[in-house]
Amino acid sequence: MQQLNAFLALIDSYIGGSPWFVFALLGTGLFFTLYLKFPQIRYFNHAIRIVKGKYDKSTDKGDASHFQALATALSGTVGTGNIAGVALAIHLGGPAALFWMLVTAFFGMTTKFVEVTLSHKYREIAADGSVSGGPMYYMKNRLNMKWLAAIFAFATIISSFGTGNMPQINSISSSVFSSFGIAPWITGLVLAILLGFVIIGGIKRIVKVTDKLVPAMAIIYFIGAFGVIAYNYENIIPALGMIFGDVINGTAATGGFLGASFAFAFNRGVNRGLFSNEAGQGSAPIAHAAARAHEPVSEGMVSILEPFIDTMVICTLTGLALVSSGVWNEKHDANFQFAEMKVLSRTYDENNAADKNSLKTYILNQDTDLGLFDGELEISNGKIQNDLSIFHSRSIAENVEVFDKGKPYNGTILVKAGNIQNTQLSFKGKSLLNSAPLTIVAFKKGIFGDFGEYIVTIGILLFAFSTAIAWSYYGDRAVTYLFGTKWVMTYRAIYILGFFVASFTDTTIIWTFSGIAIAMMTLPNLFGIFMLRKEMKSTIKEYWINFEIEHKLKE
Repeated sequence: MQQLNAFLALIDSYIGGSPWFVFALLGTGLFFTLYLKFPQIRYFNHAIRIVKGKYDKSTDKGDASHFQALATALSGTVGTGNIAGVALAIHLGGPAALFWMLVTAFFGMTTKFVEVTLSHKYREIAADGSVSGGPMYYMKNRLNMKWLAAIFAFATIISSFGTGNMPQINSISSSVFSSFGIAPWITGLVLAILLGFVIIGGIKRIVKVTDKLVPAMAIIYFIGAFGVIAYNYENIIPALGMIFGDVINGTAATGGFLGASFAFAFNRGVNRGLFSNEAGQGSAPIAHAAARAHEPVSEGMVSILEPFIDTMVICTLTGLALVSSGVWNEKHDANFQFAEMKVLSRTYDENNAADKNSLKTYILNQDTDLGLFDGELEISNGKIQNDLSIFHSRSIAENVEVFDKGKPYNGTILVKAGNIQNTQLSFKGKSLLNSAPLTIVAFKKGIFGDFGEYIVTIGILLFAFSTAIAWSYYGDRAVTYLFGTKWVMTYRAIYILGFFVASFTDTTIIWTFSGIAIAMMTLPNLFGIFMLRKEMKSTIKEYWINFEIEHKLKE
């Protein structure tokens, strides 16, 4: 597992985790924001009126209403990124990472407006009235780049697993296990069966589920998050100070958190921001293509609301809950993930300035030799007898114990280059937490007390399951584009199987793979929409001309 994660992390460092990818994403959003004169602000109120159906026509073609398309797209974006993703960003980059998530969302509102408009404009309607759309269609029908369309469609299939499938069920199963003690594979099996019942029915069944699921899950989560923030009201101002005040210099070492530089907070915040709202990734246009609309721009305006709701509202609530509760830099009881774990050859003291600096340099991916252990660990009644430290979840672990099938282990464990070779054993102790377990701990420090854990678990269950539903549709549209409808059922079967397997797969590996999959899908889409920048501007101009003419005629 550790070798696989190291390999995936190396790939990610050149793609999704690289500075050039971050600048390409933000740069595209910034360019279109200036080029189109801040449409995310100017068209915001108009977008709300469109969602309400004020300008609908009976002749509009499509499989879903504006609201249903928005709900389906939101169900694809509002998922573990809002709960686990925010926690992971803060775990990696400190509170300042949330600031960069918000910046990504602001510019992402424009990026999503552009990609949805262009994709809707070049969607295809079959003889039976069913709709197919997405970036691959404007790449094929307008750019005449069938090769780029094929690359994007293939990347969409990969990303359906890396974004909508594996991270979602993994977060659900780990949360359910933490809250109720149910084995991850059982949760995975039950939800895989339920997933199958929903997605086999296609888009019409999917929108019927998501337009009810999205509002319900948002209300539940809002109540829980407000409960945490209100309970820790005296920490709200200091929390905002860390989120915005640490932007320039990064977050200094505090508690068990070893610190993060400006570059690291920037990179992780933008990366997790993209995972959360998917602006620029090209996924939402596939859902919006099914909307009943006679003007592509009108559906593009609807999509402006997605990053706002997803990141600026929900992610901000999660971030404030994490920072105001103080859990983000504290060590908590944890079941160790082998991919996040290294056995060091000596003892490190986080209170020692030299040791702390070495550890910080190491976690920021700079060249520092911490001294990885080679040899055998001596274990007696679950306790490590060697004089050394265990590095887990970017912190020095405390009170480490080793178990074999739930019982304290006695014997030796072979370690090579800091990696445990016997992964059948389990390690437990205190370390920093990340992802869903960190958010769970935060919600337990609110007005609902321990019951807050169940709010997060239920929230993740609904958020993540709806995301998996939406992404199955994105994937089968890409399969249809590449291979035809005859392969859709095969894809859905593999999707359901992958959903089950990911429920008990190492969390760190899944999130690393996710970063790679997102970048594979995003880059061709950013290139495509930039190539059509002039057409985008002219399409907006035509929309407003037609809109004014139509309303003058009504008067």
